Amino acid sequence: MKLYSLITFAALSLSGAAFAQTSTTDHSAHHPPAASATAAATSDGEVRKVDKEQGKVTLKHGPIANLDMPGMTMVFKVADPKMLDNLKPGDKVKFAASNKDGAITVTAIEMAK
Repeated sequence: MKLYSLITFAALSLSGAAFAQTSTTDHSAHHPPAASATAAATSDGEVRKVDKEQGKVTLKHGPIANLDMPGMTMVFKVADPKMLDNLKPGDKVKFAASNKDGAITVTAIEMAK
């Protein structure tokens, strides 16, 4: 009986190892990357105020999906103050934002088409 139990245990262990091997298969070939991660993470907005000295922009924006944030008007830091050079109140923009060290920060911004 002990031999039968040992053989059964060994067989189950090996089949589990084989299953583990097949369950870690790389599925990336079946799920190609998104066409543009930035495009998927952009939100629409309208510039309300530009504060170049503080490196901030006030945007009235739609929902920001990656931050689970509804539309509102708020002040954002910008990752690079040069992003503010061509912005003025009233400009329609598309932008990406993320939470960087606890501050919601605009990481990319461009004029909407």
